[in-house]
Amino acid sequence: MKNALKTIALAAAIGIAAVSGAAAQQVRVGFAAEPYPPFTSPDASGNWEGWEVDFMKAICAEAKLDCVITPVAWDGIIPALTSNKIDMIIGSMSITAERLQTIDFSDKYYNTPTAVIGPKSESFEATPEGLKGKTIGVQVATIHQVYANKYFGENGATVKEYQTQDEANNDLAAGRIDAVQADSIALSAFLKSEQGAACCDLKGNVKDDPEILGLGVGVGLRKGETELKEKINAAIKAIRANGTYDEITKKYFDFDVYGG
Repeated sequence: MKNALKTIALAAAIGIAAVSGAAAQQVRVGFAAEPYPPFTSPDASGNWEGWEVDFMKAICAEAKLDCVITPVAWDGIIPALTSNKIDMIIGSMSITAERLQTIDFSDKYYNTPTAVIGPKSESFEATPEGLKGKTIGVQVATIHQVYANKYFGENGATVKEYQTQDEANNDLAAGRIDAVQADSIALSAFLKSEQGAACCDLKGNVKDDPEILGLGVGVGLRKGETELKEKINAAIKAIRANGTYDEITKKYFDFDVYGG
């Protein structure tokens, strides 16, 4: 009888150890394979850091997911998700009606305005009238490309597309284009850099168009991934409630990025 009880106890212990030591669900997180400070940037050792990296780590810890960063070219990031090369996107991707036709999104995790910057030597506004006759740079396959084509390209501006935001910013600093449109936080980071501070300043925020610019940034997910979506939404809600979100944000910004 004692041997039987010992066997049962041992089996129970092994079972508990197996459960407690079970590997977390591994999730491949797609980031754009390019610097996009202050959201994502590789350090000197090639490790990714930034606000979205910290945000990713927080929600993955909360949801008990083993998240692995998987850099992907931005213009191929949605195909990478739909073809199962990655499992979700955390890359400042805005929730838009067009993207919702192909993929799903979590709840919003930040929402900031869209801005235009240009040379300090020139004075113009971030409007179709202000940009008429000018060349404005945007990153390809972004909401900014769509917006600039509609509001500026159709009203006398030339819209020039770049594979990365850095390339657009560099051409602006070199005087090869007249303006750049992008997320206001990303452009603010550029204007604080040595290169950006020397050449350029903020011309203003563009007029909002939620149909194009979206309703905030969410985690991109494959359609039908209901369980993963529920885990991510619960984690976003939890880190906002327990103060983790605000703690991360204060490391990078002195203002609210969650938005209305």
